[in-house]
Amino acid sequence: MKHPKLIFRLLHINWVFVTHGLDDLILKTHFFRPLRYFAFLSPNFWRKKEFEPRGVRIRRTLEDLGPIYIKFGQALSTRKDILPDDIADELVKLQDKVPPFSDALAREVIEKELGMSIDKAFAEFTSSPLASASVAQVHPAVLHSGEQVIVKVLRPDAEKWIHSDIGILYELAYFAEKFWSEARRLHPTEIVAEFEKTLLNELDLVMEAGNCSKLRGNFKDSDALYVPEIHWEFTRKKVLVMERIYGIPVGEIATLRENNADFKLLAERGVEVFFTQVFRDNFF
Repeated sequence: MKHPKLIFRLLHINWVFVTHGLDDLILKTHFFRPLRYFAFLSPNFWRKKEFEPRGVRIRRTLEDLGPIYIKFGQALSTRKDILPDDIADELVKLQDKVPPFSDALAREVIEKELGMSIDKAFAEFTSSPLASASVAQVHPAVLHSGEQVIVKVLRPDAEKWIHSDIGILYELAYFAEKFWSEARRLHPTEIVAEFEKTLLNELDLVMEAGNCSKLRGNFKDSDALYVPEIHWEFTRKKVLVMERIYGIPVGEIATLRENNADFKLLAERGVEVFFTQVFRDNFF
């Protein structure tokens, strides 16, 4: 390792795995099976602690490790075709049920970014977040004009952890290219660089707001897609305020059926919206 901080981060990652009892799961995999005879070196071997189901342990491990690992879990959660049901069902919770950071921290970030108090910015502000994900959480609020909005706030420590873990990924990519000939064909360093660019873009909510506004303009006359309006006067790099709209998540099939949703029409409009973005607007 080129930097002591990376070493400490690796030690922390290993400690989190041990804490949640995942060292046992790792030793059961094909690659690490020859090392299973050294399991007695693990603290968990001697504690004989009763752990929660493996899906819960994996989800909580990713939550404790921070934004990059939560992103990884989110990506995996969409692949129920390759995951056991118990793990996939737990990873789905990473989409919007990540443990939130405190109301005090959220208020501190908002007031610092806006340069005004919460009361001056909003007529009402709900402390409990509607949802919390890897790099941000959202709070419902009401503007003094009476409009209902949601307030998206970046996690205060998101950037720090992302930079730390990206450094580890670069080191792993370097060693892969140096010692594994097959890896050179995959260009792991370039893959990490692209991943880093994507993640860092997510840390700039002004960029996200700009993308949202562009998408709203592209579909302003559409009956197939509605994009909420951005309130630019309250949007900064770490805070985004947009119109609040209501709906049913597409994954809640039973609720959609109860509300007599037309699945054929939904599918047709989904395809229409996708191809319109790609082929008409070149903006997806």
